[in-house]
Amino acid sequence: MYDIVEYDKQKTKVLKYIMYKKRTEQEIKQKFFSSIDEYMLEDIIEELKQKQYVNDDNYIQRAVNEMMALQKLSKKELRYKLMSKGLDTNRIETYFSKIQEELDEYELDSAKKIAIKKLSLMEEEEVIQFLLKKGYEMDSIKNALSEVNE
Repeated sequence: MYDIVEYDKQKTKVLKYIMYKKRTEQEIKQKFFSSIDEYMLEDIIEELKQKQYVNDDNYIQRAVNEMMALQKLSKKELRYKLMSKGLDTNRIETYFSKIQEELDEYELDSAKKIAIKKLSLMEEEEVIQFLLKKGYEMDSIKNALSEVNE
């Protein structure tokens, strides 16, 4: 198989990388594909998954919670950010369907905050176009604007 000393050395490298900041399985593969033997890397990732150091489902949940707390994004932007980390689309969609109501509320709230800021600088139609380009759903935009204009 592998030299156990080499395996431990490489596993330690990967562990340091994921302990600094939680990573997806794909991020780990991208980082180490040229420096660690492919089969050894697969085995290391598998071991870390079994020990729950690497868990893409937990990553999705944590990342969505962080983004929702710190940023104003549309659901589409949230989805793209997760996909850019190499996460499986089905996993993302499964999680999104579990928290659909929360996501709808979050998108409405984000659209409202952006609309409040932008309406002092732009016409309403320009704000609508801006939000559409950012991936907001038309229902969220209309509801946000009607709440802002009340």
